[in-house]
Amino acid sequence: MKFEKIQAPKGVREYLPPESQSFEWVREQLIAPAKDAGYQLMELPVFEDTNLFSRGVGESTDVVSKEMYTFEDRGGRSITLRPEGTAGVMRAVIEANLDRGQLPVKVWYSGQFFRAERPQAGRYRQFYQVGIEAIGIDDPALDAEVIAIADRGFKNLGLKNYRLEITSLGDAQSRAAHRVDLMKFIDGLALDDATKERAAINPLRLFDDKRPEMQEAMVKAPILLDYLSPESAANFAAVQKYLTAMGIAFTINPRMVRGLDYYTGTTFEFIHPDLGAQSGIGGGGRYDGLMETLGGQSLSGIGFGLGVDRALLAAIAESTVPSQEFTSDLFIIPLGDDAKEQALVIAQSLRSSGIRTEIAFGDRALKGAMKAADKSGARYVIVLGESELMERTVELKKMSDGVTSSVKIDQLQNELLRALSL
Repeated sequence: MKFEKIQAPKGVREYLPPESQSFEWVREQLIAPAKDAGYQLMELPVFEDTNLFSRGVGESTDVVSKEMYTFEDRGGRSITLRPEGTAGVMRAVIEANLDRGQLPVKVWYSGQFFRAERPQAGRYRQFYQVGIEAIGIDDPALDAEVIAIADRGFKNLGLKNYRLEITSLGDAQSRAAHRVDLMKFIDGLALDDATKERAAINPLRLFDDKRPEMQEAMVKAPILLDYLSPESAANFAAVQKYLTAMGIAFTINPRMVRGLDYYTGTTFEFIHPDLGAQSGIGGGGRYDGLMETLGGQSLSGIGFGLGVDRALLAAIAESTVPSQEFTSDLFIIPLGDDAKEQALVIAQSLRSSGIRTEIAFGDRALKGAMKAADKSGARYVIVLGESELMERTVELKKMSDGVTSSVKIDQLQNELLRALSL
């Protein structure tokens, strides 16, 4: 009986060797600045109680209303695969009482996220992000540092063609004053019932409407930056001053609306024009009321999420991805069962010293094993046969020039460490 092949679900992006090495490089480069700034890892579940996202992210968002993977588990509980990272971090901070300790709580995360979107280049149903959250301190200098950490991550990739856009969504006073005039403006538009309902929940969502007719209709809508309270205006001015002092270029986008309802105050996005319609490679902002909404204290926070998939596409577009061909330091070819046993022992010892070691498994002839060694890209190769085991000596061959040297097996580790400059 012949079984049909099972394929990956539509809309997922897999990273297989050798491309997976480029993916890993991008992920590590993006998060390295956060580690340098004192952020610590937080590992979280990929599924949560659905209420976490409907309450935290916002019912009016496309994420909650259209894009979540939600199902009922065997206990009858509504469970959702996480569509973003901040709400889960906040839930964990509240549950573990981290907000009762030293502030700010500074954590980073990395992993898969899920949204039921139409798959296209740079937009997947399972996507990868790295992110950070700084919770418990409201300070424009912290806002600027968080933006700088994200900016440094993209600079680590060698990217130059991206831009940083910032705005402020103000405090509650600012948003309330703006909402009055914005709703008056919206009431004068001819809208369908669904759009009216979205506007009633959060009128800012209409700035994020991708339909051309709505984008045209909102051109003359009042913008929130014109309604900032004196305190919010001073805060936003301070963020700009700090970014300028650090040499971080930015533009102000007064119509920016992030896809999640919890954002307040400083908000930002990184755009890479080489990626077409999916040009956003990362973004974030401050969220003043999220912790309280989720049952915690009234503490502010700020964070970001950076798209690893899109950052990799941007690095490929700018040709900044380094060669990621995997190479071993040593390839061992054992001839016979006794030699296999010794090869395993040698490999274990060498690997413990950081020497990348492969073994030719199976019962290949010497010629075939040497071809495998060549294809592996190994820098050195040894053959273990009866005579080598008896004399406890091997011929260490350098693959780049074919030069060989006799080395005692008990001195092999030291010789390789010297030759490899490890």
